[in-house]
Amino acid sequence: MVQLSKILAVAAACLATPAVAHPGEKHDPHVVKREVHARDAMAAAAKRSLGGCESSLHARELNKRSVARRARTVNQLRQKRGITANPQKWRRNLAQLEKWEAIDHNKTDILNYSPATPESIIFSANTSCILTPTITDGPYYVWGEVMRQNVKEEKYSDGVDIFLEVQYIDINTCRPVPGALVDIWQANATGVYSGISTSGNYAADGWDSTYLRGIQQTDRDGVVEFETIFPGHYDGRATHTHLLTHLNATLLPNKTLEVGTGSVAHIGQLFWNEVLRSAVEDTYPYNTNTQSITTNEDDMWSVLQANSAYDPFPEYIYLGDDLDDGLFAWIQIGLNATLDYTDNSYYSIAAYLEADGGHKNSDSVVGGGSAPSGTNGTMPSGMGSPSASASASASA
Repeated sequence: MVQLSKILAVAAACLATPAVAHPGEKHDPHVVKREVHARDAMAAAAKRSLGGCESSLHARELNKRSVARRARTVNQLRQKRGITANPQKWRRNLAQLEKWEAIDHNKTDILNYSPATPESIIFSANTSCILTPTITDGPYYVWGEVMRQNVKEEKYSDGVDIFLEVQYIDINTCRPVPGALVDIWQANATGVYSGISTSGNYAADGWDSTYLRGIQQTDRDGVVEFETIFPGHYDGRATHTHLLTHLNATLLPNKTLEVGTGSVAHIGQLFWNEVLRSAVEDTYPYNTNTQSITTNEDDMWSVLQANSAYDPFPEYIYLGDDLDDGLFAWIQIGLNATLDYTDNSYYSIAAYLEADGGHKNSDSVVGGGSAPSGTNGTMPSGMGSPSASASASASA
């Protein structure tokens, strides 16, 4: 019944293709290609910078703490869910570089694992995630989400559970980045984002909905943890999870961020390999999603150029012997804490969530309107409208 958790590695994207993106997300493919090259250069430089300090004492100590924390988290999750079986064992498949997406990041079972296998082999991670604004935040970013670890809500959040750990490392020092405020958002199992009501994405409760969105603050080791679900697919984009990181932003008493404060140090998307996505898509309610599937290869932000500085797929571990028990996933992200992408063209706010509900940003490219019958915002039975109050389901 049990398997260990998978690690999340870096997420990024590269070569542009003519593929469609989010409704409302439009990019000149030539501009995207130029930015991809710039991103590659930035990733290479960041990797060199990390290489200069990764052997330092504080970097080694940080890695030891990270290994211990991930192992402890998995053990606690397994105990909480009553999972006791031993993991099976098979070899991780290292694919050719040009087919990086085919790498099996499943660390549930690796050949010859035994109870004596060092945790450092299972739970260590390379800081190969150098995310930059070349990975757009898309047109569905909402400002005003509340601080909460569990972003699932009573409705509209059914799916395969993922316990996601994200760790931020300063590329200039190899030290953790504490105090960063990290936004997460994604589509639900049937490919619909909360907080947005526009053609192609009519969420139940529209602008007031908040499912699968939230914010956490990094601890002394630069770590945030989210309880969410595996994201669903939608037409025109490969399956992905959004992250956006603020530094020095002001946290208000109501546990939201003050508008216009701090810097945007990172914009990125975590991608998921096709092996895991296919397995998830066979389960309910993902198998009720009628939208077209876009592979990683066909995504407009093609991830095929990923390399040792850019591994765009999560490492992960099954907590049990099937997906019903959920996944543990983790990633290390290297960022340059001195940079600010607030004025970057890929940083856009689609809506604001305020005390009286959600409101469209009038300057956003995202449109409004009521949902006609039969749109892809319609959920199968058991997946109704989310709660209008995010705070009701917030957890520390």
